[in-house]
Amino acid sequence: MLIGVPKEIKNHEYRVGMVPGSVRELIRNGHQIIVQTQAGAGIGISDQDYQAAGAKIVDSAEEIFNQAELIVKVKEPQLEECKRLRKGQLLFTYLHLAPDPVQTELLLASGCIAIAYETVTDEQGGLPLLSPMSEVAGRMSIQAGAHCLEKAQGGRGVLLGGVPGVAPGNVVVIGGGVVGTNAVRMAMGMEANVTVLDRSLKRLKELDFQFGAQLNSIYATHDALEEYVLAADLVVGAVLVPGAAAPKLVTRDMLRRMRPGSVVVDVAIDQGGCFETSRPTTHANPTYVEEGIVHYCVTNMPGAVARTATFALNNATLPFILALANKGYQHALREDKHLLDGLNVHKGKLTHSAVASALQLEYVPALEALAD
Repeated sequence: MLIGVPKEIKNHEYRVGMVPGSVRELIRNGHQIIVQTQAGAGIGISDQDYQAAGAKIVDSAEEIFNQAELIVKVKEPQLEECKRLRKGQLLFTYLHLAPDPVQTELLLASGCIAIAYETVTDEQGGLPLLSPMSEVAGRMSIQAGAHCLEKAQGGRGVLLGGVPGVAPGNVVVIGGGVVGTNAVRMAMGMEANVTVLDRSLKRLKELDFQFGAQLNSIYATHDALEEYVLAADLVVGAVLVPGAAAPKLVTRDMLRRMRPGSVVVDVAIDQGGCFETSRPTTHANPTYVEEGIVHYCVTNMPGAVARTATFALNNATLPFILALANKGYQHALREDKHLLDGLNVHKGKLTHSAVASALQLEYVPALEALAD
């Protein structure tokens, strides 16, 4: 199979779909790889590194999209990339379609086969291709939030860990999944007062065993959410409904009653965000102030630590890329129900029920679409 790796063009996105080690594995399996020039330059991977692994370097994204049978990316295709996709072409990347009707319409119109990293599942019910970026984003959320709390950034001027004689800051993490767990770990490491809210008692027990009495674990009712959010210096939104739009859990009224200069970091922003006041931001302009609260809502948070994030992502995606290339997408999807869960668009049909529900579009089951 001829596999193409374009240079990412989203604002301040330096990650790349494949690293030289992944390229070498695919070439050893009999495949051809073309990489757009400078695709890895942002994380210190040169064209020469890719050539040494066996890839061919091409000058433009147009060549990648015109030639490749399978496109491997990191972020959702931008407008100009969507227009380059062709009928029957495979796309393997993060998509986050639920809050993005424009991208969805363009992918459907293209006739491509689009498999989303974020909806591929595993035997434990996890999301193995979302997990490494969730780990990165969870850890970054505290780092970013602590910075935003600085007075010069518009924050309250609170040091999360405090100092002897001065109380530490209050951190509230909404959601105890991969993002939330990593946010808790970092916040506790900075010696903040940390509370995690979740609706799964099983998950709260697991977090209690993992972190001990230093972590305040609370069952997430509306009353509890309101109580802890209002007292927080930093709130991290770490809620995920796979494939679907994130629920708006924190209302504008709650934010209005928080202390001015408090900070919210909405890691769920890729799926629409879990704060009523959230709207997507970029690394170039990461924050805005609404209702007196500093909002950090960057849609590609791991892009800020692009080298770490790229290698972590490649470790997870490589086995699936190999399966698609070695077996062909039809065989690979039919053989692996977890990879099949990643199929979002197939030749003009929307094949993920949560996405279809969020966008109020017709849903066609994945196996039915493959049969057609």
